[in-house]
Amino acid sequence: MDRFDAMSTFLAVVDTGSLSAAGRKLAAPLTTVSRKVAALERRLGVQLLVRTSRRVELTESGRQYAASARQILLTLDEAEQTAAGEYLAARGELSVTAPTLFGELHVMPVLNAFLTEHPEIDLRLLLIDAPIDLAENHVHVAVRIGELADSALIARKIGASRSITCASPDYLRRRGEPLRPADLVDHEGVTFRGFSPFQWRYVDGDETVVAEPRGRVVLNSAAAAIRAAEAGLGVTRALDYQVAEALARGSLKAILTPFEAPALPINLVFAKQDRAPLKVRAFMDWAAPKLRARLLEAGVGPGARAALPA
Repeated sequence: MDRFDAMSTFLAVVDTGSLSAAGRKLAAPLTTVSRKVAALERRLGVQLLVRTSRRVELTESGRQYAASARQILLTLDEAEQTAAGEYLAARGELSVTAPTLFGELHVMPVLNAFLTEHPEIDLRLLLIDAPIDLAENHVHVAVRIGELADSALIARKIGASRSITCASPDYLRRRGEPLRPADLVDHEGVTFRGFSPFQWRYVDGDETVVAEPRGRVVLNSAAAAIRAAEAGLGVTRALDYQVAEALARGSLKAILTPFEAPALPINLVFAKQDRAPLKVRAFMDWAAPKLRARLLEAGVGPGARAALPA
């Protein structure tokens, strides 16, 4: 039995919550996943998982083994990176994650130039509108928008993003322009529902208020929500980098700007470790100033307010 492979398979089951989901993640048959976990339990002489009809649960021995296995595989990964010279030169695979539209608009152009300058680095880019665990997903660098709650991350701020409420000029001509957040209740809305609960928050004097239009159209894609708003289907609310182009060409108009909530920080983050691979340090040093410049030029953040039409 390949013990490292068995550990990886077991952790995939733990992380996904079921044998079948682990099989999909590993692109392996369910029977193979089940056989490897069973062989591991026989080798250890303990039960690691309690199998139910819907998911698996860790036993106490399973929890202890999972923690140890993660550390062992992390140490193995670091040893391989050292042997490959990734601490001495910028080389090897670099894994980066970012929110989907932010990654498409800003991260990918910077990565293209970075890869041209560093031919020994290969790229794995994961664009997803959800925060993921960097260690569990073997990701080196992430773009995080919002306040950081994880103290195990080292962050480098590259900008800020503010929420903008907007609608098409045609919609505003037909329905009138809301002048205060409370006016939104009389309007139709195009709402983006992403990876976390999202409320339309505004600042009215000393108070934070929540006000939303009727959710006529609800989507899980920010780009699709913006297109629906441009088509005149209702008022939408998005981050400024998502609607910067639409505002610049006039297909959307920003409204309720005096009531904007404070901007959210945008950070490049990576996990704390004794020694970061040179490819990670090289990317951070390369990408941070270029992303700052791109965001300012695109009119993203409070400092770039003048770049966006009111």
